[in-house]
Amino acid sequence: MSVIVVTGSGGLIGGEAVRFFADKGYDIVGVDNDMRSYFFSAEASTRWRVEDLKRDIPGYSHHDLDIRDQAAMDCLFGSLGTAVSAVIHTAAQPSHDWAAREPLTDFDINARATLVLLETVRKHCPEAAFIFTSTNKVYGDTPNRLPLVEQKTRWELDAAHPWHARGIDETMSIDASTHSVFGVSKVAADVMVQEYGRYFGMNTVCFRGGCLTGSGHSGAELHGFLAYLVKCVLTGKPYTIYGYKGKQVRDNIHATDLIRMFAHFIEAPRSGEVYNAGGGRHSNCSMMEAVAMAEELFGKRLNSTYKDDNRVGDHIWWVSDVSKFKAHYPGWDYRYGIRDIIREIGENVRERL
Repeated sequence: MSVIVVTGSGGLIGGEAVRFFADKGYDIVGVDNDMRSYFFSAEASTRWRVEDLKRDIPGYSHHDLDIRDQAAMDCLFGSLGTAVSAVIHTAAQPSHDWAAREPLTDFDINARATLVLLETVRKHCPEAAFIFTSTNKVYGDTPNRLPLVEQKTRWELDAAHPWHARGIDETMSIDASTHSVFGVSKVAADVMVQEYGRYFGMNTVCFRGGCLTGSGHSGAELHGFLAYLVKCVLTGKPYTIYGYKGKQVRDNIHATDLIRMFAHFIEAPRSGEVYNAGGGRHSNCSMMEAVAMAEELFGKRLNSTYKDDNRVGDHIWWVSDVSKFKAHYPGWDYRYGIRDIIREIGENVRERL
């Protein structure tokens, strides 16, 4: 038996990981207690995804547990032991705005629970690959100090800058910036994951994601902008754009492309690595461009309003440089572009409606 444990298995990345690695022949143990419904209301519940996994995947073992519960994690991993070949840790509190409402809860889930998992894995299955879904928010608002140029539909990095061609790499500092409360809790977890790799020699990795997206996303106003945007276009629900004239740029990586990164790492793990993981120059858009694409693809207008106040710590321009990962794992490349992603999300939203 070769087991992969997926935390947050009802979420976008977690659910896709369950399906992907089950198809590869792994036994999958999922951990998810639907905290999304607490964060963002019943609209964002992941219960539907968990039920789909239980129905579709023979042998999928689901555990409605809280990753903050050290005794529960110890019991679970103790029962699995060294059969665990990888842990894919996607469970998190993912919203800037929500974190500011309950900083203690946010830090407990994002930072302390990650430490609980790391220590539990070190105790019961220290050779397992430990994959942490970090975030580009660990860089705080440092990207906003880059030389940006305003264009008709987006902000863009000055063409003379060395990061213009491929995006922002992992050498960007995480210090002396405003991160948001959420960003800080993810920094704490990110650094600890690295430390367990370097200090204890474990096979740990941080994937610092841009916008992670795909058809399995239960998009909500405070998290999952592309999925929520498509939902609003299709339903007529009001949508608010916050700041930067709607020209802020995000790179978007499809969940499947990200999980294929995970698979490459599991096959040839390294200790304490960090990779930027987003759509890069291959798949990115501004808010204005995303709205235009969605309206064109679905033949409907977005009911939108604009507010000048941007969210604290929000990036004006983010495009990930994934060349470090490609150098370490040259067999990986993108399969989805931004239009493919928006179209797929729309098809899924229509089915669920």
